Amino acid sequence: MNTVDNYNFAGKRALVRVDFNVPLDKTTLAVTDDARIRAAVPTIKKILNDGGSVVLMSHLGRPLKKLKEDGSIDRNKFTLQHVVDTTTELMGVQVKFADDCIGDSAQQMAKDLKAGEILLLENLRFYKEEEKGDEGFAQKLATLGDVYVNDAFGTAHRAHASTAVIAKFFAGAKMFGYVMANELNNANKILNNAERPFTAIMGGAKVSDKILIIEQLLNKVDHLIIGGAMAYTFAKAQGGNIGNSLCEDDKLDLALDLIAKAKAKGVQLHLPVDSLNGDSFANDAKLEETPIGKVSDGYMGLDIGPLTIATYTTIVSQSKTILWNGPMGVFEMPTFERGTRAIAKAIVVATTAGAYSLIGGGDSAAAINQFGWGDKVSYVSTGGGALLEYIEGKELPGVKMIMED
Repeated sequence: MNTVDNYNFAGKRALVRVDFNVPLDKTTLAVTDDARIRAAVPTIKKILNDGGSVVLMSHLGRPLKKLKEDGSIDRNKFTLQHVVDTTTELMGVQVKFADDCIGDSAQQMAKDLKAGEILLLENLRFYKEEEKGDEGFAQKLATLGDVYVNDAFGTAHRAHASTAVIAKFFAGAKMFGYVMANELNNANKILNNAERPFTAIMGGAKVSDKILIIEQLLNKVDHLIIGGAMAYTFAKAQGGNIGNSLCEDDKLDLALDLIAKAKAKGVQLHLPVDSLNGDSFANDAKLEETPIGKVSDGYMGLDIGPLTIATYTTIVSQSKTILWNGPMGVFEMPTFERGTRAIAKAIVVATTAGAYSLIGGGDSAAAINQFGWGDKVSYVSTGGGALLEYIEGKELPGVKMIMED
């Protein structure tokens, strides 16, 4: 694998695609979770320590999908200037900021960079050409560096200008940063070298979002644990009453099909047996605990119940390889975090005892970090969607374009 470790950046200006698409406080617009920025620090430091300079490019949100009432871009809400202070603090180097990602000003600022200096470009997604994978736009970006480093795993599954197309302008001078390399190495460990018992934990809202990965995992795992809102689709498919719980009524046959496939492949598919329900989607909702197929009318299932927690915890504690993607309930509300917290704790305990654990980005990463245990598992992925697609067996454009030379 061609990584920054194989290259000496002395005297070179590295154009680095990072994933600084971080959450911001709604009022102050300050960074509320700097995990993705922290993840990129080792790659940037390697380049600077070699005697190179760095031009960082990233997106933030989807500004062209959330235009102001007059049809213009809300530049204040989506400017990457909001991450400058956090990046400066983490790097220990004052980060310069270009108010555009292409054009004369960005070109001049990049050209003026000295060894050890960092320039952050404005939001790539202010241009529709970025998500369209426009070659002309990619070529303009390419003029800002001598060498291209892709360290944005979270967008590796998108064939965007800055994540895939741009690589063709850097023949012999394109490589992965440490985030990309670590993500691929950890995913490959799950796919190719999993120690048994191998347990996958799938949560989240929709079965339809996870069909492909569940089908792929049925060929690899010993245990498949289901939690989160998708569990109620399985419960209804088996004839249960789920009240007002979230359910994909058009996926009931699919749920039964997945149960049958697991049985045929000898995989132990674990579905919740009980449920913590609320009479509204609120932290102060009136509560009841019931078997998962006996949710009262007017109530909705918002977390797994105590019997399920006990069973799932035991399975996880006996596992040697663990993949977790998706929460067990609405963990953002303290009343309904118990199931997700218990699973996270069980993963930490298993990891301490020698298991390998991969937390699959998105809400799972947010949960493990919220509980303060991100450093107590083997690896926390920064790219939920990209990781899922990679495990599903799909080719990631951002990976393929670096591999080709």
